[in-house]
Amino acid sequence: MFSPSPHHRDCNAKQQERQRQLDALPHVYTEGCTEADNKVLDLSLGELVQRHEAGTLSTSTILQAYGKKVVSAQKATNCLAGIMLQDAMSSKPPGSPTNSDHTLHPLPERRPLLSGVPVSIKDCVDIEGYDTTVGYSCRVNQPATSSAAIVRLLRDAGAIMHVKTTTPPGLLGLETSSDLFGRTSNPYNSKFGSGASTGGGGALLASRGSVIEVGTDIGGSVRLPAHFCGVYGMKSSVGRFPGWGTSPPMPGLESVATSCSPMARRLDDLEEFWKRVMEMKPWDYDHTCVPLPWRPVNLQGKKLRWGIVWEDGIIPPSPACRRALEWVSDALTKQGHDVVNFTPPSIADGLNIGFQLCFSDGGVGVFKPVRKDEKLDPVMTGIKSLLGMPLFVKKFLAMLTRRLTGDEVWASMLEKLHMKTASEERALVVAREEYKARWHEAWEAEGLDFVLTVPHSLPAIPAGTAEKVTLVSAGYMMLFNILDYAAGVVPVSFVNKESDALPKDFMKSQEYKQMGAIGKGAYSVYDAEAMHGLPVGVQVVGRRFEEERVLQAMKVIEDALEECGRKFTPREF
Repeated sequence: MFSPSPHHRDCNAKQQERQRQLDALPHVYTEGCTEADNKVLDLSLGELVQRHEAGTLSTSTILQAYGKKVVSAQKATNCLAGIMLQDAMSSKPPGSPTNSDHTLHPLPERRPLLSGVPVSIKDCVDIEGYDTTVGYSCRVNQPATSSAAIVRLLRDAGAIMHVKTTTPPGLLGLETSSDLFGRTSNPYNSKFGSGASTGGGGALLASRGSVIEVGTDIGGSVRLPAHFCGVYGMKSSVGRFPGWGTSPPMPGLESVATSCSPMARRLDDLEEFWKRVMEMKPWDYDHTCVPLPWRPVNLQGKKLRWGIVWEDGIIPPSPACRRALEWVSDALTKQGHDVVNFTPPSIADGLNIGFQLCFSDGGVGVFKPVRKDEKLDPVMTGIKSLLGMPLFVKKFLAMLTRRLTGDEVWASMLEKLHMKTASEERALVVAREEYKARWHEAWEAEGLDFVLTVPHSLPAIPAGTAEKVTLVSAGYMMLFNILDYAAGVVPVSFVNKESDALPKDFMKSQEYKQMGAIGKGAYSVYDAEAMHGLPVGVQVVGRRFEEERVLQAMKVIEDALEECGRKFTPREF
């Protein structure tokens, strides 16, 4: 008999460890929620803190309610990378320091601003004593020796860190799937994905297994799961939210930096969490944080100017996603806001720069930790093949693409995605800054307060179809990582198999024929009947360090939709 490879051995060991953690939970966690449990789950973040601090709601009562949802969510979606519920009940809960480096210069005692709040942690954020796998099997049995800044802040604020959530290997892709933990499915329909790379957190939040998820975002990794799973997420500008101690997909990449950012199942909870984290002075925990306190903003009753980007020039929004954007446009217009069509600088140009910067190392940062028998997201397998292809071959293919299809976007990707020299990378940074300046000028010229787009052209995609949809489909989101703008996602509606269906002759239409290969590939998986009932959202964009304003803008949209009788009501799980 052949012995298992180190990869399969570590995958088996990690999955067995997770199962042991589940089996060790009190039997009551496998039972259905009682009326008392549901009352706990219905409490807002502020109410949880108030009652826990007052002693009228115990940690064990909170963990029993959320623990039941954690167990059922794992059974339904496979969203957990590690279970810390038992440890959360101990005298030394997750995040508590054992090393001397946290006690040499202790911070002043902080108010327990998040006392009793269950917070799930994406498995790329260090928690001392626990693995940070980032979806790679080579990182099994290598517990972190110190905790990330946000984990230490949460510990001092009294939050309950009860689980770690799944990611794809290297945090890149459209689906959360790995050999290490398996595939995480969408809680609304198990045949579809939960998004990536914070897909485990998105699925858990939608299943009511957490109040807050701490995730990361380099190209939509918080916003895509929010859109696919019907929850709320906001990518901050880099340096606003503590990110030291989180593993990025491309270590050392600063030209398109990863933002550590939270998600929530309620918008009010997301805003309240942001306020309270800022009150904890995260710059005292994280040297990369800008010392920028929370700045209260109230946009209620103010007339705002919203610019809508209807298409990115690569993949037009599907009928379901376009309808969500139309609903928001109509609702805001009825409230008296100025809603205008906004034509920004070429999105394809911005993405071209961004993708080249991300993979300027030839993909070494992402692919080096991958073991030879470890499966990757098909999207990443395709990028790896493209990066490894000789440049003369790619240039030849680009020439053929231009001549035969006229698809400039794909042709440009073919010939430009390769390892860069230091001088080439610096030239790209210059091009990125020039692109940012063009956006600034266009925004100013239009006098906008916010920009609205779809988060993605499609609702949640069917499992195993990421290769057809391609990573370029994340362009509506990745664009704002390149620009470093604050951007949030608000759930709006659900796919309707009748109103959101494509015309029967769509594949023969001029619209379809004018699409490039990337757009046609994405549309090949769109099926309104199969996707019926999946959530769809919109993306709200502000400028750098406008997190407070974006959260308020999300609230304005939610209120406007409710006044139109179109309030989003998530399904109960």
